[in-house]
Amino acid sequence: MIGAGPGGYAAAFRAADGGMKVTLVSEDASPGGVCLQRGCIPSKALLHVARLIHETREAAGWGVRFGEASVDLDALRAWKDNVVGKLAGGVTELARRRGVEFLHARAVFEDSQTLRLRSPRAQEATPEGNSDLGTLRFERAILATGSLPVIPPVFDIGDPRIMDSTAALSLPEAPARLLIVGGGYIGLEMATVYAALGSRVVIVEMTDGLLPGVDRDLVRPVETMLKARCEAIHLKTKVAAVKKGDAGIVATLQGEAGAREETFDRVLVAIGRRPNSRGIGLEKTQVVVNAQGFVEVDARMRTADPRLLAIGDIAGQPLLAHKATHEAKVAVDALLGEEAVFDSAAVPAVVFTDPEIAWCGLTETEAKAAGREVEVGKFPWAASGRALTLGRTDGLTKILFDPQTRRVLGVGIVGAGAGELIAEGVLAVEMAAVAHDVGSIIHPHPTLSETYGEAAEAFLGKAVHILSRRRTTATT
Repeated sequence: MIGAGPGGYAAAFRAADGGMKVTLVSEDASPGGVCLQRGCIPSKALLHVARLIHETREAAGWGVRFGEASVDLDALRAWKDNVVGKLAGGVTELARRRGVEFLHARAVFEDSQTLRLRSPRAQEATPEGNSDLGTLRFERAILATGSLPVIPPVFDIGDPRIMDSTAALSLPEAPARLLIVGGGYIGLEMATVYAALGSRVVIVEMTDGLLPGVDRDLVRPVETMLKARCEAIHLKTKVAAVKKGDAGIVATLQGEAGAREETFDRVLVAIGRRPNSRGIGLEKTQVVVNAQGFVEVDARMRTADPRLLAIGDIAGQPLLAHKATHEAKVAVDALLGEEAVFDSAAVPAVVFTDPEIAWCGLTETEAKAAGREVEVGKFPWAASGRALTLGRTDGLTKILFDPQTRRVLGVGIVGAGAGELIAEGVLAVEMAAVAHDVGSIIHPHPTLSETYGEAAEAFLGKAVHILSRRRTTATT
């Protein structure tokens, strides 16, 4: 296994459980990959703190006053690192107990059965000063090398105050003024964190809306919240240039009204990620890499090289940890001779902003682009008893149905805990549930999960807690 993220270590463990002799190679000193060490886990730890800070402020409206939060960045950083360390230690112990050999090295293909191992960093060379750690021969290999942040050349001015997501999650400081370049999920999650820590956050997005590609009705509550917490959000705007200034980083913002210069203490570049397929010797194998840098695979995660498989970010969109983990199961089962294909109808996506956004299956945006007719059942959380008790009525649950069969095609949720709630939507799509199935399930009261049944009942024209109109049809 080359790469020890959620795809790589999951594949290694499943293969070991299946009786295979497994070696796990990683450039990180411990398994876990970007998700555990520099992405999903540290960001969610910080987002939890951000939510807690805002909740103490909101509580004043409920008659409870805590006073303004005081943040000890050193202690917060240590707590976040401790969370990461515990999880990484747990994965390391699981590898040991399964007999998986872990190698801390950079792997480069010499051919389809040989890896050249090198020290991940120059300072980690052998005592003789040689970074070559030898070769590793194998029968089969699974590529799980993940992805890297994209940093355009305009930002390459050699200043540590210009950060990628990895640097931002290390919490170097809470800058007085922070520019976030990119209105995607990484940028908005980091905006949520740093705004809570006291930074004046400015978001710049090239397109005409935050979270491009996500349904607008799901994005709207998040945009409203961010506008209240951030200094500014500039759409249809790009950063044309950056330079070092006496008071900070001077950025030239180019928008519809022209160009202007603004000064920031730090700049976070969060415009996306690219597959980590360069410089690892794939040209010495039969693997096919497409124009975007992704390794081409079939439904069993097999590449064009009969000895190599690929999973996770390197194998294509969406770049999500849980998708990588599922692909790991498919790839290993294929190696073990079992019937296995990647045919999931609903890969859930979650944006852990405040409120959260989650969706799975077909979206209205995708349906419109494909010219596909769908019908939609919606339930606003303003009519949810549980949402009212939480002081979080800014949510919405909607379900997309096939007009003829009434089958659930997709689910979208915005609101507190949407990331947890989306699992029922995934199950509904994967099990080919129909509107009556979802509407007739008894959901516990009072919970946010009730909004699923209410949305289905709204589609059927039988909603109790909102006035039902005739089913709405999304046409193109």
